[in-house]
Amino acid sequence: MNTARFISIAAVAAFASIGAQAAELNGELYGSDIEASFQSTRNRTEVRAEGQKALPNFAKGPVADHAALVQSTRERPTVRSEALTAARAHKIAAGELS
Repeated sequence: MNTARFISIAAVAAFASIGAQAAELNGELYGSDIEASFQSTRNRTEVRAEGQKALPNFAKGPVADHAALVQSTRERPTVRSEALTAARAHKIAAGELS
């Protein structure tokens, strides 16, 4: 029993080491070699100038039009009771069943 267990552990270790070495044979392990094969066509000052120009608009999403807000014509208790009825009838997803 010990011999079979030892042989199986050795086989798994051998397969794992072969798999790890096979990924490195082509020189591209998860894109780690991309910097070596990339040739830039622009210089650093051009890229920095473009970044400074784009900085004022960075991470600004669409601005909501607050004048276009729609006013509800229904009362809150009515909507809540309809939602509760629909949830009990399994017509809408509720809780962890969704």
